Parts: sequence; structure tokens; C-alpha cells
Amino acid sequence: MSVVCPADVYRARQRIAARVRRTPLVESPSLSALAGTRVLLKLETVQPTGSFKVRGATHALAVLAEQGCTRVVTASTGNHGRAVAYAAQALGMQATVCMSSLVPANKVQAVRQLGAQVCITGTSQDDAQQEARRLAHEEGFVFVPPFDDPHVIAGQGTIGLEIVEDVPDVANIVVPLSGGGLFAGVALMAKAANPAIRMTGVTMAHGAAMHASLAAGQPVAVEEVESLADSLGGGIGLDNRYTFLLTREWIDEALLLDEASIARGIAHAYREERLVVEGAGAVGMAALLDGALDAAQLRRGPVVLVVGGSNIDMDLHRRVTAGCA
Repeated sequence: MSVVCPADVYRARQRIAARVRRTPLVESPSLSALAGTRVLLKLETVQPTGSFKVRGATHALAVLAEQGCTRVVTASTGNHGRAVAYAAQALGMQATVCMSSLVPANKVQAVRQLGAQVCITGTSQDDAQQEARRLAHEEGFVFVPPFDDPHVIAGQGTIGLEIVEDVPDVANIVVPLSGGGLFAGVALMAKAANPAIRMTGVTMAHGAAMHASLAAGQPVAVEEVESLADSLGGGIGLDNRYTFLLTREWIDEALLLDEASIARGIAHAYREERLVVEGAGAVGMAALLDGALDAAQLRRGPVVLVVGGSNIDMDLHRRVTAGCA
């Protein structure tokens, strides 16, 4: 597919450079010893909104601002909404964020603190998306997709660009897998640099829409359930135009993790890496700790784990790290 190309990612980097950080790649001694090769953590946790989502949202809104747009609406499981609110505030735009009742309260509050209007509706990401599209249709907002959008994908692709620039011999990249915007963007730049780079997507065992869609060969609906990896929840849209096909083209392996594994990833990040990481950001570490990643593939060379975000409720984090959740 040619809907997004490397040149789009380079342009995205120029657009977002003033508001988005180039994040560090930090080697993990404990995970490197376990894997038998260098394991590096791509720390999107240090972004101004605590998540990689700021890249795609900032790029999408920057493009819209160039076109004269002043009012946007989106649907989110939390991090994308926060990113849209941040970008809208920086660009002088009005933002409304629709979220379901499953979104943790800390993420809802973070969106409000950035000046966006919040609409809580329904019990799933699909419900929130339906309301956001209604507002766009009836009240003149421009809808900003959380993942299935070329400008969002190009923004997330700047992570892949940074990885291949900073670790030219990278052999394995492990990415949290949800709607596919992050995975597609990173894989685009990785496969353009070296088609042999192995791309692994990791998600939670229940309510994983992209994983189920890949297995079915087409976008399918799944029931959204509560998870420590709440940011990975939600559907990919039965009318998905971009991320399903791009993910299917570039993914080498898709892994599912149970809640206990995700909890171990969160705890490891805190105890061994001195990082506060949300469940969705910890799935790469969890997969490695579980031995779910192919050992022979790991020995091919350096492994980069994309650590997507830090926006976990701190009471929950304390329970997880104490072994009580």
C-alpha cells in the first residue's frame, strides 16, 4: 500500500518537532541478559502527554490547522484524547473528546486539564467513536481518528524513524498492538530501512480487536473488556481503511498476553528499570519476561521494545507493584 510513505514521515517530523520530543533509547541490562542480546527501551513515557499518541495527534492537527480548521472532535481510550487536547491547546483550536465509561478517571481528568471538552458516552470505544462522528456531522467539528488516518500514522512513524537512525543494526522491534496506527507507522520506517527487521505486535488476551481481525482476515468487532492494558482496548472499525491492511502487510508475529503477564511487565518496569509504565506500555517487556518472543529471532541482533506510555492510575500502579492487583 502507498497511502503513507517514508517521505510523509519525514514531513511529519518537521511539523511536530517543536512540540514533540525525540525520545531516548535506553538499554536494559536485565532484559538484555534474559534475551542474550541487546534490548533497548524506546521511552515514549517522556513525551509531554506521557504517551506516543502526541506524535500522531500533533501531526494530524497541524495539517488541519494549515487548512484553516479551528474545531476538532475525537474518540479515545484516554491517551489519544489527551494528545489531541494538548495539540489543540498549542495550536489555538477547540477540541472535544468522546470517551466511554471504561476510560480510567485519571485519563479523563488529564484531558479536561488541557482545556478540552469531554463527553462520556457508552461502554466502549465504538460507542465513543459513534458519538464523535455524530458531533462532526451535526455540529461542524472535524473528526480526528485515533489511528486509522494517514496523518496520524505518519506521526507515529517518527518513532520508527528515530529507532532506525539510533540503532541501525536493529533486528527486532516489539510494538504494543491496538488500532494499528503505532504499529503501522513504526513498521513502515523499519521495513523501509531493512525488510528483514522482525516486527512483533503485542496485546492483551481479551478484547484485542486487531489480533482478532488479523486472524479473521478482515476487520471484526470484539467485546471491549477491562484490562490493565486499557489503552489497547477498543475496536479497529469495521470500515477500517488503512491500519488493518498495513498491519497485516508488515506484521511478522502477533502475541497475546494475559493480565498476570501484563502486571509482571508493569512491576518489572518499576523494580528493574525504575520506570512508571502503564499496562499498554509494558506489554513488550511482559512478552520478553514470559519467553513469548522467539529465542532464535532474538539472537539475530538488537531488540527495541516500544514503551508506549506512563499514564497509569497511581493507586492501581501501587497495587500492581505490590502484587495486589
